[in-house]
Amino acid sequence: MNVHADSLTDKEQQIEQLLARMTLEEKAGQLTQLVVQKSPTGPVVANGGEDVIRHSGVGSLLGASGVQDTRRLQQIAVEESRLHIPLLFTEDVLHGFRTIFPVPLAEAAAWDPDLTQRTTRAAAVEASASGIHLTYAPMIDIARDPRWGRVVEGSGEDPFLGSALAVARVRGFHGKGPPEVSTLLSTAKHFVGYGAPEGGRDYNTSDLSERTLLETYLPPFRAAVQAGVDAVMPAYNELDGIPMHANGPLLREKLREQWGFRGLIVSDFNSVRELMLHGVAATPTEAVKVAFGATVDIDMVSGLYAQELPALVRNGQLAQSTLDSAVRRVLEAKQRLGLFDDPYRYSDAAREKANLLTPQSRALAREAAQKSMVLLKNEKALLPLHKDLPKLLVVGALADDQRSTLGSWPGDGRAKESISVLQGIKGAVSSATQVVYIQGASPDDLDLSEIDKAHQAALDADVVIAVLGERANMSGEARSRSSLGLPGAQDALLSRLLETGKPVVVILMNGRPLAIPHLAEQVPAILESWFLGSEMGNAVADILFGDVNPSGKLPVTFPRAVGQVPIYYSQKHTGRQSNKDAAYIDQSVTPLYPFGHGLSYTTFTYDPPTLSATQITATETLTVQVTVHNSGQREGEEIVQLYLHDNVASVTRPVRALRGFTRVRLKPGEARTLDFVLDQDDFALLDRYFLRRVEPGTFTVFVGGSSATDNQASFEITNTARVKGLGSAIPRMLRALANKTDE
Repeated sequence: MNVHADSLTDKEQQIEQLLARMTLEEKAGQLTQLVVQKSPTGPVVANGGEDVIRHSGVGSLLGASGVQDTRRLQQIAVEESRLHIPLLFTEDVLHGFRTIFPVPLAEAAAWDPDLTQRTTRAAAVEASASGIHLTYAPMIDIARDPRWGRVVEGSGEDPFLGSALAVARVRGFHGKGPPEVSTLLSTAKHFVGYGAPEGGRDYNTSDLSERTLLETYLPPFRAAVQAGVDAVMPAYNELDGIPMHANGPLLREKLREQWGFRGLIVSDFNSVRELMLHGVAATPTEAVKVAFGATVDIDMVSGLYAQELPALVRNGQLAQSTLDSAVRRVLEAKQRLGLFDDPYRYSDAAREKANLLTPQSRALAREAAQKSMVLLKNEKALLPLHKDLPKLLVVGALADDQRSTLGSWPGDGRAKESISVLQGIKGAVSSATQVVYIQGASPDDLDLSEIDKAHQAALDADVVIAVLGERANMSGEARSRSSLGLPGAQDALLSRLLETGKPVVVILMNGRPLAIPHLAEQVPAILESWFLGSEMGNAVADILFGDVNPSGKLPVTFPRAVGQVPIYYSQKHTGRQSNKDAAYIDQSVTPLYPFGHGLSYTTFTYDPPTLSATQITATETLTVQVTVHNSGQREGEEIVQLYLHDNVASVTRPVRALRGFTRVRLKPGEARTLDFVLDQDDFALLDRYFLRRVEPGTFTVFVGGSSATDNQASFEITNTARVKGLGSAIPRMLRALANKTDE
């Protein structure tokens, strides 16, 4: 970058003057991030303690939160160091900070970008009030293998839904943006292909074709970049033989040069050092050269940038201008937050006290939890239950597990401040209802000692509510599973309960799709509740007893067996005449529950879709209209989904691809006509030369309540058109949201 002082703004001059005064060691320090450990005597900075701050050996810290601790550390940086450069405080704020909202996979089941933007905004208000400047979220990896533990952190299997929610989260973290002190810088992670590890094992190799990478895994990241995300974190995995922290073609050429990303690239935990374990660097010096060459700006915790970068510049192996470019990006991020003007602006004790776990944030957490649940099955309308039943039996260790309600990344959430499912049920029923709780079985072990006791209690109950699934620590980072059934002795417990002949309702708590075919066949009512956060118990009770009508839809496919994995709705046709030829000899090829599935306490019916035209040119738009009826007996919300299939193309296309969705609330007997508008970004494909174009031919559009709908209409595009540039990665339905600021 050629810097001409007479053409710079005052802020740019401030940074250039600061760069000119910095030593190589101080520059390397700005690119170094260290971990802060909490102790009874205060925060402890790893790899050098407070002196590393005094000597400008660190530019950002991971794990420091709370006004008292962050103010103390910031004071050292700006009052006791030579150049007084403020620190950047970072943390993983994935689905709440003190008030915990549903885990991202759960909230994706709400299919509600506005809700997601509001919960993310609330999380940003809390986190920024506690001194945090930058979060390592949103996690926007597409995941189609539920064995992988981190499926819980993302939005599921579909790039269109994933892109929509990525935009909503970026905008939520930003709010009105600087100088607003509740602005939280955001990080899109993990770039890219991390959600497709071989064997579903975390950190493992991902092997993706170029087409799959471009069409499925990259779109949410480009949408996040277009929405203004501040940082990108490379993934732990390798792709096509190149670890992502060394992947110049994707980081430098695709992300920075082609997409125009000007923000920070922050390494994942110790990942610069781990390039040696990958086998692409033999020494720390080589690891730094490779990562820095791929334009990774900040080295998280390994300390190698501070150790190696000054010498690399002095001996001519690294141009000082390249080092300065990375440092400049870090300083610009701090300047954007106003930290040079007031380094303590995120350290206000009164603001912290006023913004944590407020009644408003708890109410929002309850709303989000209500909308995130998916009613998978409800045979003979067993649900909702009456609140005045004489006796309810609640079983399962998870029913009384406050910690698991918070999920695998609970931020600063406290288990004691969360409502368990058992607490929610007890608080909802009438005073005449007896609620009996017996653990019965746990997901942690094969202890059968309480199963007989639960069996006997079930014989005397009107309804049995079994809370089954996984502990929160069974999902998340380094929490891959080789099986997808109910862990521990829970299957044995369920079998004994079903023997009683009493009505059994299963509430699932889990961070991934489960393979539960026998449960699905034998249990009359199943409510997928995931891990819903601080208000989980209250929200579950709201659905269970009918105060709220469930409306969630699955953002990910549920397999019948782990052998079907990876399984997803947007598969492609084979070349065989019959699908039976591509099936299993011992298992159905269909999913247990398809993407987009979710029931209600009412019913919805759809008229056939009508089109604004049956023939259009490649540059025209198409309006799809559909009328939805509430054909049941109570008010409810339906998530209307639109899918598109290109019937014949120069390259194979998915059997259907999501291209629109919306929520509609209808009273009994009410109908509403909805419009969806499709354009070039929906019709276009990457041809065999990876050029973006709309091809002539017939298309089928499907509109309904899940990806399995057969409600369809057809149209024809009469000519071809090359789509100039990259097009918009943000779905048409979200372009207004992408430009919206919300407080």
